[in-house]
Amino acid sequence: MTDTRPTDPMAETFEAQRDRLRAVAYRMLGSHADAEDAVQEAWLRLSRQDATAIHNLAGWLTTVVGRISLDVLRSRQARPEASYDDRLSELVVTLDDSPAPEDDAVLADSVGLALLVVLESLKPSERLAFVLHDLFAVPFDEIGQILGKSTAATKMLASRARRKVQTIERPTSAGREQREVVQAFLSAARSGDFEELLRVLDPEVQLTLDTPSGEVVVLGATQVAAGAQLSASAAASGRSVLVNGLPGIISWREDGVPASVLAFTVVDGRITGIRAMVDPDKLKLMDLPRPA
Repeated sequence: MTDTRPTDPMAETFEAQRDRLRAVAYRMLGSHADAEDAVQEAWLRLSRQDATAIHNLAGWLTTVVGRISLDVLRSRQARPEASYDDRLSELVVTLDDSPAPEDDAVLADSVGLALLVVLESLKPSERLAFVLHDLFAVPFDEIGQILGKSTAATKMLASRARRKVQTIERPTSAGREQREVVQAFLSAARSGDFEELLRVLDPEVQLTLDTPSGEVVVLGATQVAAGAQLSASAAASGRSVLVNGLPGIISWREDGVPASVLAFTVVDGRITGIRAMVDPDKLKLMDLPRPA
């Protein structure tokens, strides 16, 4: 990838905007690598332009990054399987060894990651309108030019996206109570205490397993409790971690290769979701801690 150095006024102006452009692209795409590629593509397009004809360079660059990001999102929508593996590396998994992990910088980052999870539910045009206007204060008429829509239609897209963001339950950082609920679940799984499992599981809990054969979803506390052997195995041989700021467990095989990563979502004292990554190929793509 070409390294852009501030060797002329246009490059200097671009460098002054780089961090903001990268932030826009990351909120749009949810991937640091894709965001960096979008910013670099914006630089290449700028280098082919007559900069003296651009009256508002910052606005021009934001528009270009927005269009590039929109194209990437639409491409992902057409090929959803192509983007999933690329975004696995965005999961932040760290050992939960701190006495007060709420103060950890990783947890501060998890707030932004949680928003990205919510944004994944939006259509590309809704995501663009919401991100550019609500997060970066880009005027609706400029966003409309990117989308090829009127200002009024763009406002409606942003409003629709805002309502979705407000109604979707966002995960929060792992506090003491959340970790205690997870530990209670793991203890019950190890001991086979079915009644205790039902107590800590939300009646509509969802367990999602990422396996070599594909994704498997188990719904309901009774079904999840009945199949809690995976959690028991991870609890017996694993260590506590934070997965995007949420409580989790990582376990390793005897040769030190990661065997599974479990992430738990806890709401109002009960587990509402468990994500279990057990596909060896996908685990290799993740930046995971090593066993002690």
